[in-house]
Amino acid sequence: MSIDYLLTHPGGAHKDDFLACSLMIALHGVPLVRREPTPGELEDPRVCVIDVGDRHEPENNNFDHHQFDRDHVPTCALSLVLQHLGVYEDARLFCDWLEPAEWFDTRGPKKTAEWLGVERDIISKMNSPIDISMLRRFASVGKDDRLGSGDPVYELMRMIGEDLLDYLKGVRERIDFVAQRVCRWELEKDGEAFSVLVLPRTDESIDDASGGLARYLLVNGLDQEIAAIVYPDSRGTGYGLARFNDHPKLDFCRVQDEADVHFAHNSGFLCKTSVTDEVRLKHLLIGAWG
Repeated sequence: MSIDYLLTHPGGAHKDDFLACSLMIALHGVPLVRREPTPGELEDPRVCVIDVGDRHEPENNNFDHHQFDRDHVPTCALSLVLQHLGVYEDARLFCDWLEPAEWFDTRGPKKTAEWLGVERDIISKMNSPIDISMLRRFASVGKDDRLGSGDPVYELMRMIGEDLLDYLKGVRERIDFVAQRVCRWELEKDGEAFSVLVLPRTDESIDDASGGLARYLLVNGLDQEIAAIVYPDSRGTGYGLARFNDHPKLDFCRVQDEADVHFAHNSGFLCKTSVTDEVRLKHLLIGAWG
């Protein structure tokens, strides 16, 4: 069943209701109103009620969290919408800002600061004029108004929702791409062994191959095992070699004078090479170890 319109609470706006509504705007492109829902609207699945109504009923498109017990795991309206869309687990993995947003909305700034292990005033210092302005403009929508296509706030919310969904889809696609092609090398120098994760060059390619490898490592719990990654250079026919998690034993400045290394970052964290031969790539990695 299609959705006729979105409804969220009036008054002050927060990041969770703003983003939850942005996702639904991106998906459904329907108008949004800011007022209390009627009993009939809560029963009508054609009305998507977000962050108000004291009901979490995805089958009825009701996404509120305020009725949860105070000891409930931090869960906000955005959490519920992400769960409904089947992307919550990926969002928790790939959006570092999500869990703090859940805490802030359900526990407030003091408890969130304690959870993060920082002073309370740090939370305020992280506020951006972009956040303040967008939430203020969103909150200013009156109960008799409908926010819809063509309105600047609505269109920006649509873009934010689209970008978030595209980001999550893209990260998952990159991880799946890597998972089907990745291999692991075990290397040794002076009696020390180290592991390298390699994405071979194929006829297919992905954007941000190094980022895809890094995410694959994190998702599969390999971040403490792998010292370096090797991935197709998007600007050439060779490969990029990079240390992972700033591994202290790797410095690619050690191989910067090799004839087939055309770039080495002066901090030593990566180099680019025209090499495609596996034996030579391993030689460069061993040369960078020390």
